[in-house]
Amino acid sequence: MEETFETYGAAVDYINATPKFTTKNSMEDTARFWARLGYPAKNSKVLHIAGTNGKGSVCAYLSSVLRKAGISCGMFTSPHLVSMRERFVINGEMVSEEDFLYAFRLVMGEVKRLASAYHPTFFELLFFMAMTLFEKYGVEYAVLETGLGGRLDATNVVEEKKLCVITSIGYDHMEYLGETLAQIAGEKAGIMRSGVPVVYPEGQEEVIRVMEEYAEKIGAKTFPVEKAAIKEIRIRHKTIDFSLHLHYYDYIGFTVSTSALYQVENASLAASALALLNDRRITVSALQSGIREMVWEGRMEEILPSVYLDGAHNADGIRAFLETVKQHSCTGRRVLLYSTVRDKQYARVAGLLAQAGLFDEICLVPLQGERALPLAQLTDCFRQYTEFDIKEYERLDIALSELFTQKHDGDRVYIVGSLYLAGEVKALLRRFGDD
Repeated sequence: MEETFETYGAAVDYINATPKFTTKNSMEDTARFWARLGYPAKNSKVLHIAGTNGKGSVCAYLSSVLRKAGISCGMFTSPHLVSMRERFVINGEMVSEEDFLYAFRLVMGEVKRLASAYHPTFFELLFFMAMTLFEKYGVEYAVLETGLGGRLDATNVVEEKKLCVITSIGYDHMEYLGETLAQIAGEKAGIMRSGVPVVYPEGQEEVIRVMEEYAEKIGAKTFPVEKAAIKEIRIRHKTIDFSLHLHYYDYIGFTVSTSALYQVENASLAASALALLNDRRITVSALQSGIREMVWEGRMEEILPSVYLDGAHNADGIRAFLETVKQHSCTGRRVLLYSTVRDKQYARVAGLLAQAGLFDEICLVPLQGERALPLAQLTDCFRQYTEFDIKEYERLDIALSELFTQKHDGDRVYIVGSLYLAGEVKALLRRFGDD
């Protein structure tokens, strides 16, 4: 490990290569390394978020409101769409290449001193960098999104937390988290701490039972957001208005700046959690404006007029995506472009999309990289569920160029699937814009 890492690019290359020469470490090893670093950001108030769908959005809503309240905040999320720096946001700004390199060198300096006794995984390395950056900027709040699960996630080495949020639970990463919703919920519930409030949505009975039993066992305080707490949902062209009953207030009106229905629940979780902090700086006005002004890339994002990009990558995410599509009025044709990686629930997703009856044309394209699902396999999957003509593209740039040039007034184009697809689309759009 003699690299000097003179540039941001060299650091990114090294981080991307880490899965090839390291394996998952024990929580004890991860905690010991955080201690060796001096527990960076130990004085920040940690808001810890786990769940299957909506984690990143909840983090972004929390961060947006804290900024509006004039409170310094760091946010660590994953994955990124185009730049690895997207994972580290301080007071609403993605960190600079210089700060990224600073944090990387600091962490790797300690790794080098251990002389191969320990090496962080890809995600652990990024987590330690995030905490190092939060320490550097002295953020009051640190918003941490789990990478996978919760109980054994690297972010869970943090013992002192201000509050926890667990978003909707669904089937994803079952090879690591369990085959049933109850097992998956048990892994997510592992982020709870004694005496710390935990906010989660009212949902499946088996999930709620696991949450309540685990919270009671360790002495965490539960605050479920009931469906009845959200009412008067009014869907407009590019926004959704709704009313939310908060713990210390009556119903309050909110607006989310998206057409994605699922963001109403995510915004409600964030607002409910922030109200529990009982911080006088977090006023109703800060809650309302912070929720309204949050825009989260790749979540039913209108990237061009009537062209939507959504990172729904599992069955529950696709169901939420389809609910939003149903609400979109369309005078022309609806066209779908889909792709995914091979370790996702692509067979179930193919069935949901092909049998939805919402699309006039379904287009498929392979992703780049080792995890890509071959185009022929993806097409065969869709053809099991529909007689519909499936259009195949070998390359994303060709697919986008054709879809955009053939789009007529009144048509809507939906690009959905893996967040890797969202990242590739974003990168291409920037390239198109530069040409």
